[in-house]
Amino acid sequence: MDLMQTLRERAAARPMRVAFPEGDNETMMRAVRELADQKLAECVLVGDGAELERLAGERGISLEGIEVVDINDEEANAACCERYLAHPDCKYKPKGAARRMTRPLERSLILQVLGDVDVMFAGIANATGDIILAGQTIVGLADGVETISSCGIAQVPGWDGGEGGLIGFGDSAVCVNPTPAELASIACASSDTVAALTGWDVRCALLSHSTDGSMDNELVDKVREARDIANESRPDLKIDGEFQFDAAINPKVAAKKVHHDSEVAGHANLLIWPDINVGNIGVKIIQNLTGADAYGPMLQGFKKIVCDCSRSAPVSEIVGNVVMSCVRAQALAEGE
Repeated sequence: MDLMQTLRERAAARPMRVAFPEGDNETMMRAVRELADQKLAECVLVGDGAELERLAGERGISLEGIEVVDINDEEANAACCERYLAHPDCKYKPKGAARRMTRPLERSLILQVLGDVDVMFAGIANATGDIILAGQTIVGLADGVETISSCGIAQVPGWDGGEGGLIGFGDSAVCVNPTPAELASIACASSDTVAALTGWDVRCALLSHSTDGSMDNELVDKVREARDIANESRPDLKIDGEFQFDAAINPKVAAKKVHHDSEVAGHANLLIWPDINVGNIGVKIIQNLTGADAYGPMLQGFKKIVCDCSRSAPVSEIVGNVVMSCVRAQALAEGE
């Protein structure tokens, strides 16, 4: 059974409530219908209720079994605003909170804060930067997290490394040139995300052009410092480096190049890129040279599961990313 099938079964076993502030987009609406039909999530469309109904009718899409939060319902807005103002995580005064009741993205995030939904999923109409900013402002960062980042998982055909041909990676989409503290935060958050999705014993390698002291320069120093910060802040995680790519995933190479005892070297199932250049290039090399399926990237570091998809994402990609988000939300709920 492949990874996505396993995740779909987990999502269906305990459906999470997911808010969609972009239901007026036809691709997103069709993805929501598929999620509801397959009972993979309890879907909540947030927007202009009358317009959503009109668009659904035009498109021949039934909204049966899908909840609609109408941002034009003044009574419901007032009730939600009152609850939000009483919540300790509310950062707005009454007028500011009231304005956000009528903005689908922010209303969806507020529903998360209130515990009415477990996941917020957007990105086909909202820019990634806007989603991250709104998520940081309304939902906030998880304890101990330095920065919002992303990670993904690749399924590499014909490869028996990583974890049965699967390998996690982060961050290839959000953090451009992370500081040592931010790189450590990416490693810790990615370890938690991959563990939540897969149940693996995560072995996280911080990548570099140097392995275990083979070179000395500021690029290598950043990775070493990140390792030390991560190990000090999260001694429960297996995070090591600096390793070159081959020393991280190949036991024979690791045996020659790594001169200290390591549970990660040669057996990594999660790779942390030193910056977005390496990350973006690395993921595209893996995909194009091996035919790997890459799942993600998934935003991480928020108190709740806040999700972003590509502007060009098809229905299948949206459904897959929502499924992964719901499994992460399950793990978060179990840990609370």
